[in-house]
Amino acid sequence: MSRTYAGMGAIVTEPAPSPTPAIELDSVVKEYRARGEIVRAVKGVTFAIAEGEFFSLLGPSGCGKTTTMRMIAGFEEPSSGVIRLHGEDVTGVPPNKRDVNMVFQSYALFPHMDVWENVAFGLRRKKVPEPEIRRRVGEMLEIVNLTGMEKRRPREMSGGQQQRVALARALVNRPRALLLDEPLGALDLKLRQAMQIELKRIQRDVGVTFVYVTHDQNEALTMSDRIAVMNEGVVEQLAPPREIYERPATAFVADFIGTSNLLAGTVERVADGVAVIPREYGRVLVAGAACAAGDRLTVTVRPEKITISTEEPAGEVSAVRGTVAEVVYLGTYSSYAVGLADGTEVTVFQQNAHDNTATAERGDAVWLSWRPQHSYAIGS
Repeated sequence: MSRTYAGMGAIVTEPAPSPTPAIELDSVVKEYRARGEIVRAVKGVTFAIAEGEFFSLLGPSGCGKTTTMRMIAGFEEPSSGVIRLHGEDVTGVPPNKRDVNMVFQSYALFPHMDVWENVAFGLRRKKVPEPEIRRRVGEMLEIVNLTGMEKRRPREMSGGQQQRVALARALVNRPRALLLDEPLGALDLKLRQAMQIELKRIQRDVGVTFVYVTHDQNEALTMSDRIAVMNEGVVEQLAPPREIYERPATAFVADFIGTSNLLAGTVERVADGVAVIPREYGRVLVAGAACAAGDRLTVTVRPEKITISTEEPAGEVSAVRGTVAEVVYLGTYSSYAVGLADGTEVTVFQQNAHDNTATAERGDAVWLSWRPQHSYAIGS
């Protein structure tokens, strides 16, 4: 909240002090020695996570995301840099002295204990009074929709139910942040999708900061307030899901998040804020790119933004001609692979609306078109 006061005959408004982030990493580096060589798993990562945020670390295997989380938890120590939890430097502080809990993919439930005792375990170790244990465990089981299952053992429960027990056990201790290392990886696709929505609901209900590690783009896009996309130990982009998807900062992000088409070319001219890139059998128009004639651009366009037609499109749109190499029916939409004259292959997603009639068949000559604002110039 800002403060306003009178001073020297003027009204002065002080800006509100910025709230302390829940978690901060400042130039964090992690190095390992392997076969006599130094391997840098994390290379100077810096970011801040707000209180109550659902924050995801997303990237392929070996990108450094799990190592980063383990350093936040205290299971690994950074080779250099600083980690702060709620403004306090915890670099070198052991895991049991940090006000965070962690949920692993394996859940690590006690098989000989029922649900109630699994959830109450941490409270009993802290010697919390029994009435308080009953109240807090009951509240937490209600939040994760496990009321009535208190006496079940883990082996008597589904994977999704076990995952909720693990969440309840971690959250009942009231940590200020919860770290989740690919907790849905062992579930089948349909249950995993259902649990994504459930996890977001639970996080919203309890208001705890969640830091979520995953290699699954859909998980990150579905649940996160912000996503840090990691590659080879660095954060390539940190932004909300929509920005990550619609405006990828690098070719890696564009290719890793969903499906994207990358087209490169030299700008012929710029008119009214729209760059024109001529291509064999067509043109690519890019709106809002900071460029000039002669610049080399790499442009990304998402498959669902492209219209496929057997006739040349009219109007101020990107338009390229190619040949359909493959058509795959996927239920709600069809996927077209279209080869351009220069050897580039473009993927197009077309919604299957009222019938199953394909717009084009394999071997057909087609035109692909999209609006200039759907071409986005990216970095390397």
